Amino acid sequence: MADNETEVTRLLTAVREGDQGAHDQLLSQVYDELRRLAASHMRRERANHTLQATALVNEAYLRLAGAEAKAQDRVHFFALAAQTMRRILVDHARAKQRGKRGGGLKQTTLDGSVYVGDDNQDSVIELDDALQRLAEFDERGAKAVELMFFGGLTYDEAGEVLGVSKTTLFEDIKLAKAWLAKEMGD
Repeated sequence: MADNETEVTRLLTAVREGDQGAHDQLLSQVYDELRRLAASHMRRERANHTLQATALVNEAYLRLAGAEAKAQDRVHFFALAAQTMRRILVDHARAKQRGKRGGGLKQTTLDGSVYVGDDNQDSVIELDDALQRLAEFDERGAKAVELMFFGGLTYDEAGEVLGVSKTTLFEDIKLAKAWLAKEMGD
């Protein structure tokens, strides 16, 4: 991973400096990891789900085009990717919800992955709305949840992005999860 991390950081620097060829090389370097991240989101879905991991990766990378120049290194790039995938998943859930009538809320767990299926569209939207409310008074806690549960970052990686220790991040996540559980009715 260290060689890949160094190469991704080098390519991000080249993108910032205007190297047009670096975009394609960057995609080549990060695609497998983005695919793994997307697959973790989609793992619990039924086989014929309308949003597949490959489509999630492709859409995320298209939305990231140009934004990757803002990333300072590999971890920050994947933080941007996490944020982008969250938006795609929520947009997908909102679009599916518009096409349906009624339906009760289903539980969405914060167990390391977030997934979107026909049976939990409302809960993904509810989680997104709750994260936005959480960010109003605990921005770091909301960002930590996004990085780890939508983005699949480890405690070390999320701590690096947020500039806090693993212990501080653990406490932030613990408090954020408790607040979200209360806000979303457990």
